[in-house]
Amino acid sequence: MTATQGDLAALSRYIFRAPRWYSSLGFALLIAAVAGVAAFDFRFVLEDAWQGIFFIGLPTLIASALTPWIDGKLGGQLTRNRASLLALAGELVVVAFLVLAGIIAVLTPLGQGFVFDTLLAALASVFALRLLVVMAVSRKSLLIASIPASIHTVASAVLLFIYSGTMRYFEIGGPLARSFLSRPERAPPELLVVVPQDFLVLGVICVLYAGAVWAFLTVIDRPWRRSMDVSVLDFIRGFIGHIAEGSRELETFFEDIGEEAIVPVTVLSFRTPGGREKARFTLPMIHPGPMGEIGGGNLPERVAAWSEGMAFPPHATAGHDFNLVTEREVDSILDAASEAVSAISYDGVASQSVRKRVGDASLIGQAFGNNALLVSTFSPQFADDVEFSIGMTAGAEARVHGLKDVMLVDAHNSNNGLSGPDLGHVVPGSKRSYDMIQAAGAVAEGLIDAPRGPIQLGVAWDRTPWSAPEGIGPLGVRVAVVEVEGQLTAYVLVDGNNMEPGLRDRIVEAIPDVDAAEIMTTDTHVVNTVKSANQVGGAIPHDELVSLICSLTETARADLEPVEAGMASSRASVIVFGNDRTETLASHANALISMGGALAAAFIIVVFGVSVLIFLLA
Repeated sequence: MTATQGDLAALSRYIFRAPRWYSSLGFALLIAAVAGVAAFDFRFVLEDAWQGIFFIGLPTLIASALTPWIDGKLGGQLTRNRASLLALAGELVVVAFLVLAGIIAVLTPLGQGFVFDTLLAALASVFALRLLVVMAVSRKSLLIASIPASIHTVASAVLLFIYSGTMRYFEIGGPLARSFLSRPERAPPELLVVVPQDFLVLGVICVLYAGAVWAFLTVIDRPWRRSMDVSVLDFIRGFIGHIAEGSRELETFFEDIGEEAIVPVTVLSFRTPGGREKARFTLPMIHPGPMGEIGGGNLPERVAAWSEGMAFPPHATAGHDFNLVTEREVDSILDAASEAVSAISYDGVASQSVRKRVGDASLIGQAFGNNALLVSTFSPQFADDVEFSIGMTAGAEARVHGLKDVMLVDAHNSNNGLSGPDLGHVVPGSKRSYDMIQAAGAVAEGLIDAPRGPIQLGVAWDRTPWSAPEGIGPLGVRVAVVEVEGQLTAYVLVDGNNMEPGLRDRIVEAIPDVDAAEIMTTDTHVVNTVKSANQVGGAIPHDELVSLICSLTETARADLEPVEAGMASSRASVIVFGNDRTETLASHANALISMGGALAAAFIIVVFGVSVLIFLLA
C-alpha cells in the first residue's frame, strides 16, 4: 500500500471493540457513585453515592436501555453494546463538565448558579455528541436522529424537573400529580436553584448544538459527494462497525464506489498417477485486501478451504485498486478457478528451475509441460505491490518465448513497512517495471533449454503457534519441494503480509539440501485489522521461523513422490475498488482526520461562545 493508504489503515488504532453492554453500565454506575460522593454533602457517604447513581447514573441506564430499541424502530443500527458505550461517554461528559465547573466555582465568586448553567451546557453537549454518533452510525435525517439522540438529555431534564420542585411554579395538577412530579424534599439542596426558564434555555441550546452538528457534517461530507458520489458518514459507520463490532457494513460502502473488472485466475495442479490431487497453486489477479476479512482480505483461507490438494494461494501482481469490494466476490473467483481446474491437461514432465536477475528484479521459474510458474522478488531491496498492468505485461513477455500459460507470482517478501522515502511500489514506467518484464522474458527463454524430466513433489505445512496479531494468518507456513532430474526446488509460502527486510535471504540461505528456493507471502489482510504494517518477522522470533521452515522442508523432501502437473486459466468478472479509488478514498479520509479536528474545534468554540451569550441574556 502507499503511504497515504497506510495512514488510512493506521486510523484503526484509534478504534477499539465495543465492550459488552453490562461492562459499560457497570463502569458508568461506579463513576456516578464516585461523582455523587464528590458533589453532594449528605450525612452519610453511601447516601452521597446513591444520589450520584440516581441523578447521574439513572439517565445513563435509561439511555443505554432505550436508545437501541428506539433507534432500531426507526430503522437505525445502534447495537446494545454501542448504545451502552455511547451512554457511558455521555455520562463522562457530564461529570467532566461538573468537575471543571466545581473547581471554577470554588476559586471564583461565580457560585452554584454557574455550576448549574454548566450542567445545562453539559446536557446539551451530550445531546450533540449522541446526535453526531446516531447520524453517523444509523444514517438518519437530523429530525429522526434527534429522537434517540435526545434520550439521555431528556431523562436528565425530567429528573431535574421533578426533584428541583419546578412544579411549584405551575398551577396545574392536583395533590396526586404533585406527589409524583414535585419531590424537592428528596433532592440535594444544590438542585433547588432550578427555575422553569432553565429548561427553555436547555432547549434553545440543544437546537443550537443540533444545527452545529448538521453544519459540521455537511461541510465534511461535501468533498466526498463531489469526488466519489458517496457520503463520508457511510464510510465512518462501516469503518467503526468493522473494527469495533466485526460487522460487514463497510462492504456496502465499497460496493457503492466499486467498478467491474475481468481478472485472470490461474491454477497449477499436481496429482499422483492414481488421480489424487496432492497440491494446488491458485493465483487470481486480485489483491487480498483491504483489511481484516472485509472484501478479499481472507482470500487465502477461502482458497485453501476450496482446494482438494494442499493449497498454495500466493500473491498476484495487483495492488489495492484490485481489492474485492465484498466477500461475496470471492465466490466468483472460486467459480472461475473451478473452470480452470476442469480445463487442466496433466503432463508428467517438467523442467529444472531457472533463476535470472535483471536490475533489482530476480525471478525464478519452472516449466511444467508447456506452462510455467514464475516467482518474482526484489529482495534484498524493498518492494510492496506490483501494478496489475506490469504483471500482465511480464506474463505476455514470458509467453512470447513459447510458453502457453504463465502463473506469475509476486513473492511479496521484502519491505520496510511504511517508513522511509521509498515504499518500493512497482509502477508502470519505472525502472523496476522494465527490470521485471525483462527478467520474465529471460527466465522463459532459459526454461526452453533447461533439462527436463519426470516430476516428484513433496509437501508439508504447519499452522504455527503464531496468530494474526503476530503477523501469521490461519494457513501458517506451507512448503512444496519439486524434484526434476536430481534438482530440488523449494517453494515456501507464509500466510502473512510481506516480510521484514533481510529475513527472506536468511531463510533461503538456511534451507538445507535444496538447489533453489523462494519464499512467498500470501499478502493476507486478516493480519491488518488494527495495524497497517504487520509484516512476517515483525513480531515473531526470526530464529524460530527459520527453524520451522527448515524442518518443514525436510518433511517435504521425505514426502517426495512421482506426480503429474497441469496449468490452466480462466477469467472472473468481479467488482473491485477500481482505478485510483483506493488512493482517493485514503486521501479524503486522511484529510478528514487532519482537518476535521480543527474544524470541529472551531465549531465547538463558536457554539460555546453563543451559549455563553444565551446564559447572560436568559
